[in-house]
Amino acid sequence: MFHKEGHLIIGISLVIAMASVLGIDYLALEPIWLSMSLKVMVLILLIMILQFFRNPKRRAALNHNHILSPVDGKVVVIEEVMETEVLGDQRKQVSIFMSPINVHVTRYPASGVVSYSKYHPGKYLVAWHPKSSTENERTTVVVKTPKFGPVLYRQIAGALARRIVNYAQVGQKAIQGEDAGFIKFGSRVDVFLPLDAVVTVKLGQKVKGAETVIAIYPDKDPLDD
Repeated sequence: MFHKEGHLIIGISLVIAMASVLGIDYLALEPIWLSMSLKVMVLILLIMILQFFRNPKRRAALNHNHILSPVDGKVVVIEEVMETEVLGDQRKQVSIFMSPINVHVTRYPASGVVSYSKYHPGKYLVAWHPKSSTENERTTVVVKTPKFGPVLYRQIAGALARRIVNYAQVGQKAIQGEDAGFIKFGSRVDVFLPLDAVVTVKLGQKVKGAETVIAIYPDKDPLDD
C-alpha cells in the first residue's frame, strides 16, 4: 500500500515511465542492448519511487508505559540536551536518521493530546549535521501523554527532502502508532523525553516506526509486556 502523499507523484511517474518505454521502442535504438538497458533504467527509477512511498500498515499495541519509534531508520543520537523551543528544560534526545530507502511515514510515538504543532522554514543541511535540528526546515509537535507528560518530536528535512507533511493539530487526539505525517526524500526525527524515561535502544540500532520501543516509563521493567 502506498501513502497518500505519494499518489500524485506515483501517477505522474507511471505516465512518464510508460511514455519513456514507448519512446524507446519508437526510436528503435541500435544495438538492441542499448534499448533494453534504457528500459531497465526506467523500471528501476519507477521501483525506487514506489518503494519510497510505501506505507506498511502496522498495528501498535497501545501502551502508555512505552514510547515507540515514530519512524523507520537508525538511531544516531542519544544524549541529554536543553530543549529550548517549547519545553525549556533538560531532556533525553533520541534521534533517528532515515535514508531514502526507509519508509518515510511519521507515526505518533505515544497516545495523548497534541498541545503544540509548528512548522519552521529553514535550510537543507544533511540530516546528521549537528545544526540540522535547529536550522533545517522542520516541524515541532508536542503530545501531552498520561505517563510521560509532554513528549516532543521534531521532523527534520535533510539535504534531499523538500517537503515535510505534518498532520498534528493542537487539541487533536494522538493515537500511538497512527500516521502523523510524512517527510519526502531523506530526513531525521528527534524525540525529546523526560530525564527519568528509560531509553531502550542503542546508537546504531535499526528501528521500525510503531513497532520498536525506544523508551519505557521508569517503573516499567524492559522485559515486561
